[in-house]
Amino acid sequence: MTTHTALPPERFEAERAHLRAVAYRMLGSLGEAEDAVQETWLRATGADIGDVENLGGWLTTVVSRVCLNMLRSRRTRPEVPLDTEVTEPAVGTEGEDPEEEALLADSVGVALLVVLDTLAPAERVAFVLHDLFAVPFDTIAAMIERTPATTRQLASRARRRVRGGAPEAAGGAGTPDGVSPGTAGSPGVVAPVAAADRARQREVAEAFLAATRGGDFEALLALLHPDVVLTADRFVVPTPQPVTVGGARPVAEGAMAATGRARFTGLALLDGRVGLAMAPHGRLRLVLLFTIAEGAITGIDVVADRERLDGIEVAVLDTVGAEPGGAGPVGLTPVGADD
Repeated sequence: MTTHTALPPERFEAERAHLRAVAYRMLGSLGEAEDAVQETWLRATGADIGDVENLGGWLTTVVSRVCLNMLRSRRTRPEVPLDTEVTEPAVGTEGEDPEEEALLADSVGVALLVVLDTLAPAERVAFVLHDLFAVPFDTIAAMIERTPATTRQLASRARRRVRGGAPEAAGGAGTPDGVSPGTAGSPGVVAPVAAADRARQREVAEAFLAATRGGDFEALLALLHPDVVLTADRFVVPTPQPVTVGGARPVAEGAMAATGRARFTGLALLDGRVGLAMAPHGRLRLVLLFTIAEGAITGIDVVADRERLDGIEVAVLDTVGAEPGGAGPVGLTPVGADD
């Protein structure tokens, strides 16, 4: 007579935080991550773990497969109308904590979540598990039903996308969910920005975001040129035509009114320039592109038009231009790594 070894609840609870971290990076949504962890628990309770030597690794495999299925299913659903999400100051579903999700997005990096959302399901799983959680390619290959060599290629392609490089050709990547599309309608990447200019862009963008999040009107006003001009397309606000606002005080007042959106906003490299990206649930919904002159912001272009957003190359700021062999704050594996 065979015996069935069930998973003790306390052992699962000991792994819950790790499983949620994996699921959140794969799905970009706290609510979906919690659903994936719950589904993992349901599957685990019905399994015989008597022969499982590495419970943490086994549960990571289960939650990864759950997330992969969710990512594949997500691609078949129609997208929520853009203006519905952008005009809501707090984005979330019932039972989710917007503040907690915003903190999670900050800890992972909004730009990284945005880029991950552009990846095909198998690419995303391969990249997250290998580059962020150091899972070997042989193990990942079994999860996504690819060869180790193809899995390595998927992670490498994703890594280049994260770092701001164009994806490689799709040859050998397997089925369609293993190949992310190129940037549709991309107008091309802006010429590289000098290091000093990028440092100034970053300083200004960070200060703008901090002032907006903190509701510091005077600090925001100090960043703006007296004759600053803000333009917002008709998808940012429900108006028939784009909106133009001139003058430091009116622009600052408008930014203060959008404080709720700042919770899901972070720094990103946008077509080679430092800007801000708003991405509730890791899905890009709006960007702010700054023009800086004489040490102040002279122009702000606010974009929520889906076609324009799809044409903007988004990259993780801290990994672009990193020294070979170096790793950014999210622990990214260097380009070309094949372990």
